[in-house]
Amino acid sequence: MSELFEIWDKPAAEKIVMFVGWRQWADAGSISSGLPQYLIKQTGARKIGEIKPDGFYLFQMPGMHHLARPIIRLKDGYRQEFEARRNEFYYAGDEKQGLVIFLGDEPHINAENYATALLGAAQELGVSRIAGFAGVYGRVPYDRDRHISCIYSLPAMKKELEPYALNFSNYEGGSSIGSYLVHRAEKAMMPFLVFYGFVPAYDFSESAANPQGVRLDNDYKAWYDIMRRVNHLFGLSIDLSRLQRQSDELIAAMTAKLTEFEQKMPQLNIRDYLDKLETDFTELSFWPLTDVWEEGLRDLFADDDPLLE
Repeated sequence: MSELFEIWDKPAAEKIVMFVGWRQWADAGSISSGLPQYLIKQTGARKIGEIKPDGFYLFQMPGMHHLARPIIRLKDGYRQEFEARRNEFYYAGDEKQGLVIFLGDEPHINAENYATALLGAAQELGVSRIAGFAGVYGRVPYDRDRHISCIYSLPAMKKELEPYALNFSNYEGGSSIGSYLVHRAEKAMMPFLVFYGFVPAYDFSESAANPQGVRLDNDYKAWYDIMRRVNHLFGLSIDLSRLQRQSDELIAAMTAKLTEFEQKMPQLNIRDYLDKLETDFTELSFWPLTDVWEEGLRDLFADDDPLLE
């Protein structure tokens, strides 16, 4: 038994893949935290293990203690809730295809041991490849396909990823937990990639006297665009119909909200701002041939049979 993690229900499947995400301070669109939680519920995944929390978290950081400490809720002096740090493994699948979903709290310290624990657990579970989820806020149109950026652990993976309408990151700067794990995965010869979705965030202060802004806390459109790629890349069949509806509803809600802002605060010049984004934006859409074929068949039969319209 490992000193860093515990697996109490080891699944057996011919092929097992893993998704990973974190509750972290930089979590644009809740892609890293919200998407894994959504998939846990969507697939009915059960908890099978965890990374032990000892040694990864600070209790206090000067000026930022509320970000570091666990959250407690009291009533009449008695604890009602206590939110401890959690790093949990969930599993869904059958004898042929298995999916491990990891959702954790980004570590403050000892990233080396944390990476050892995560990759060690993946190896013990027989995981063949790992996909991580993350988000970045950016000035992109809210009603277009999201730009998805990608990093990967092994050079040979690039050729396989090229057909997936991705931007391969040229970022230089401080490492995130995802990019650090990709670095460690290369040493372990583990195929590990991270998808970064670019989430709309608008600052209208450039075109108005009073600063105003809009950003998406749960970007279902980015979740959907990432999952379409992951489903195809990993050969999965996760039902995305609900997520697609949520994506469409999000875009409709954003249209309504921005129209309301435009009417109430014309000084923001929202239409000019959005038009400029459209002019500068090049959409990268992922449409695998199987999806195009199925969509074409639906359109064909819908034209011939009024009962299907």
